[in-house]
Amino acid sequence: MIGMRHAGGMLGVVAGVAVMAAAAVGAEIRLTGAGATFPAPLYKKWVVEFEKAPGGKDVQIDYNSIGSGGGVKAITDKTVAFGASDAPLSKKELAALGGAEKVVLVPSCAGGVVPAYNLPGVKGEIKFTGDVLARVFMGKIGKWNDKAIADLNPGRMLPDMAITPAYRSDGSGTTFVWTNYLATQSEEFKGSVGMGKQVQWPTGQGGKGNEGVAAIVQQTPGALGYVEANFANANKISYGSVKNQAGKFVKATVESISAAGAGAVGHLKGTVLSTDIWNQPGDASYPIAAFTYLIVYKDLNNLKSAEEAKALVAFMDWATTGGQSTAREMDYAPLAPDVQKKVAEALATLTYQGKPVK
Repeated sequence: MIGMRHAGGMLGVVAGVAVMAAAAVGAEIRLTGAGATFPAPLYKKWVVEFEKAPGGKDVQIDYNSIGSGGGVKAITDKTVAFGASDAPLSKKELAALGGAEKVVLVPSCAGGVVPAYNLPGVKGEIKFTGDVLARVFMGKIGKWNDKAIADLNPGRMLPDMAITPAYRSDGSGTTFVWTNYLATQSEEFKGSVGMGKQVQWPTGQGGKGNEGVAAIVQQTPGALGYVEANFANANKISYGSVKNQAGKFVKATVESISAAGAGAVGHLKGTVLSTDIWNQPGDASYPIAAFTYLIVYKDLNNLKSAEEAKALVAFMDWATTGGQSTAREMDYAPLAPDVQKKVAEALATLTYQGKPVK
């Protein structure tokens, strides 16, 4: 959960219950957010830093990392101030929220999904293409020394070892990004495995969460799985570079993921700023990248006061501008300047009971 503490001389809300102070000498504002697990460490760090910022000294925020689907449901049910999702809202989800005209959805940062592997004795990064990764996860390529992989890695001694694909067994934004990217690279993959937060994999071993996939990769020689780049870095898991649309083999870094986001800025329109940033043009773009999103109602009447609305908008404003340096420090890709501008324009449309918040 995300909660805000207000120490001014006004009425406040404590855990959703209005508390009147006889002398009006103190009050508390609490806000709650819930959703995606991928950005949870960043959001929790943002909360700590925001409480020290000018707009957040009197504010306390709680965030529940319950998964993207849970976050969308929570904001739809109006049980939270904001939701968070690694996947864009579907048409059905938008309709349940009242339609695009009732919603503001903005990216908060970007992340990359990487091909993580366990190859004992093999040093240096392995190069992949989307087509090769698709064939591995369809069970069409079963050995590390298969010609398709060897041709991408000339001079590297690849072992005659079985590949064990490792995948998410739970529904996840990570799988959504991975499968949607592979579907752009292989019509066969698109028609057989398909795209979504959860799919039926024809081969391999499933694990719950990034932790579950990482455990399979780390414990299984020959395993090849997909995890978030910052998770792989934090756990010192080897991962390869992937050939992008420009024909360059690019490894996931803060810079290459941000470049993918910048390449898609032209597709960000209105107040529902969702777009695919996988397979973007540009020599420096990492091809398996995606935004993660914050979701609020355009009119913040799900909140209990104008003070809560102001606090929430202040947090979102700060997170998508000043908080971006923290994103970089924590291996999340910050929003490119042009994307930040689009976000600011969307947040400027927020109202409370019909009146502009900003």
